[in-house]
Order: sequence, then C-alpha cells, then structure tokens
Amino acid sequence: MKIHNFFPLSIFLDQINLNTEEKNVLIEEIMKMEKNSQNPDHKLRDASWTGDTQGFEYLYKNKKFEKLFIKIKEKINLYLDFLQVDKEKLDIFMMRSWATISNNQEAIQKHQHLQSHLSFAYYLKKHPNDAKFILHDEHKRNEFIPNLFNSNSLLQKKYVKQITFPTASTVSFDAKEDDIVIFPSKTHHSTERVKANKNRISISGDVIFLAKESNLLEYLTPHFSNWKKL
Repeated sequence: MKIHNFFPLSIFLDQINLNTEEKNVLIEEIMKMEKNSQNPDHKLRDASWTGDTQGFEYLYKNKKFEKLFIKIKEKINLYLDFLQVDKEKLDIFMMRSWATISNNQEAIQKHQHLQSHLSFAYYLKKHPNDAKFILHDEHKRNEFIPNLFNSNSLLQKKYVKQITFPTASTVSFDAKEDDIVIFPSKTHHSTERVKANKNRISISGDVIFLAKESNLLEYLTPHFSNWKKL
C-alpha cells in the first residue's frame, strides 16, 4: 500500500537574530505603546493586547524598528524564492504591522487576514513554555463524512481511533524566540490558551503584492499608479 499526500500548505519558519540590546529597545517601545493604548475598552479580559486595535498599526514607520523590517524583507524574499515567484515583476508593500502582548491565559482567537496576501509573526520575546502557534485547516480534504474528524461525540465513542496528521483539523508548532513565521494571509490561525504566558511579545504584519505591469493579465492587483479615486 502507498499513500500520496498532495496539496501541502507551506509555512516559512526561520530566525531573525537581533542582539539583546536591540531587542530590549523594541520591547521597551512596545510596552510604551501598551501603556498609551487609545482604545482600551476593545481588549477583552482573556485576549492578547494587539497594537493594531490600539492606534499602533504601522511599526515600520518607527525608526527604532528599521533594522528589524530590513531583516523581515529578506525573509519574505526567501519565501518567494521557495515558491518560485518572480519578485522583479512585483511591487511589494507592507500594509501594516503591529505588536501583540500576551500574559497568563490571554490568547489570540482564530482569524485570518483577508485584506492582504502574506502575513508574518516574529517572536521578539517568548518563554519556552508560552503558547504555541496554531494553524487551522478549513478544507478538511480527507473528511469524507461531515465532522468525522472534528466531532467530540464521535471521537469519544472511538469512531475514529486516533487523529493523525492527515486527519487533523489543527496543527500547532512551537515557534521559539527570534523565530519568524510567514504564511498566506487567508490561512486561519490562532494561539493556544495556556497559563504559562510570561509577557510574550510578537510582531505581526501584512504584505500585499501589486503587478508592476498588468497589461494582458487576468489576475494580480494592478499597480495603484493606474487607479482613479472616486
């Protein structure tokens, strides 16, 4: 017997090595942002603090983050190279970027970023026991009976003896401090809810791609230089 696995989702994982002094400068700046939150009522008690909802969604405009975003650009280019995408035919724009802070059981709920093409998360500060990054499979390609691999009652009664990689609806992996994760923005993702979060700080962002020349193209977003404001 031979099983073939097709249609993989490719998630980029690499490290960005800032020195301790550089990281402390960024951490201090992010903690100031949290202190000066502009929409504190938006944050729920068990949810992580997210800078994009608090008036701090353009970290790349902050000079203190300049070196970090140069390195993030390098990693995005590596991901595009892996996918064999011709970078020279695209203009790449960072749409927004923000920090998140999690303590105790605070978590980031399942969501996706439909306004962009690629997203990333860089772990600036993370204890080994902090919450893991979770990816959610919305297609469930092997689920030949609806909810067969996702129903508590079916699992409790052992209709499925064991959830394995081909039948899992979620996959979690333990990104470490200094890791950057890059993935298609449409991918549903979240973080675990664990008691061990110790001021976990990550920096997330959204990237969009425009065609430099869209003549005769059916897809890709035309360059904004050709747009007309209504």
